[in-house]
Amino acid sequence: MDLNLFWFVTLGVLLAGYAILDGFDLGVGILHLAARGDGERRLFMNSIGPLWDGNEVWLVTFGGALFAAFPHAYATAFSGFYLAFMVLLFALIMRAVSMEFRSKHDSAAWRRFFDVAFFLASLLATLLFGVAVGSSMKGIPVGADFEYAGTFLGLLGPFPVLVGLFTVSMFMMHGSIYLYLKTQGDLQQRIHGWMWRAFAAFLAMYVITTVYSVVAIPNATATFRAHPWVWFVVVLNILAIANIPRAIYHQQPFYAFVSSSCSIAAFVFLFGVALYPNLIVSSIDPSYSLTIYNAASSPKTLGIMQLIAFLGMPFVLAYTAVIYWVFRGKVELGRFSY
Repeated sequence: MDLNLFWFVTLGVLLAGYAILDGFDLGVGILHLAARGDGERRLFMNSIGPLWDGNEVWLVTFGGALFAAFPHAYATAFSGFYLAFMVLLFALIMRAVSMEFRSKHDSAAWRRFFDVAFFLASLLATLLFGVAVGSSMKGIPVGADFEYAGTFLGLLGPFPVLVGLFTVSMFMMHGSIYLYLKTQGDLQQRIHGWMWRAFAAFLAMYVITTVYSVVAIPNATATFRAHPWVWFVVVLNILAIANIPRAIYHQQPFYAFVSSSCSIAAFVFLFGVALYPNLIVSSIDPSYSLTIYNAASSPKTLGIMQLIAFLGMPFVLAYTAVIYWVFRGKVELGRFSY
């Protein structure tokens, strides 16, 4: 594997890690207003309270790796998506502020404001992530100088918005399964019904988005024709999706969560396959696209980064494993809860 391909794959791993880990706490945020009363909403926040900031480290690492490995793609993306990134940053900050400030004042209006803010920020962030993926697959107007030549509203076409809504449904399902794992009693039984409804919404959006991708996005299947082995991942993805309702029906939420995580990882893989070898597809002229070769840093830089990655990633994985082990089990409200 050459260094350019190594970093393309590494970015995919980081993106998959973020989508799986932050996906469920974004899903919890989207479901937040469905909770009844202050106690249940505090339980929702405390289910992700010890984990959400560690989950977002994967996004920060992804951004740092993109900047160092493919600086031209990073620069083009930020120039083109600048307003979208600022809105996304605001949403992620508002999520953190809502969690930290919600219980600081014993006022119904105060808490209601931050409940709504937490929901809207989670929904907006998820939608924007999906729109970014959809825009990347569809292609954006990038000229010969690698500069973005479009507008913010130009990013909001039918397909990007459809992928955004698909991402919302997927994270809702992922988050509902996680909440079922972390709660108990009557609340857990109500969440059991949420899982079925969330899965139904996800399945409908999955079918619609897949059909639209195959029919309207030529890049989505071009690599499949060149590398037929990729269909094996498609089959595994379908099996993982099919196992989610089976696991829910048989009261096996952990296996449902694992299947949901595998499905997300497969979607990220298929997204990477659809893009390869591009990082940013130009809708003006395919020759203007930024690839893993014309947008990359020098081989020496990529080699040094590879060494750092081999040294640092075990610590990141170990930290993540320890945190999830320490905070395993059902969530309870205590003195220092949110």
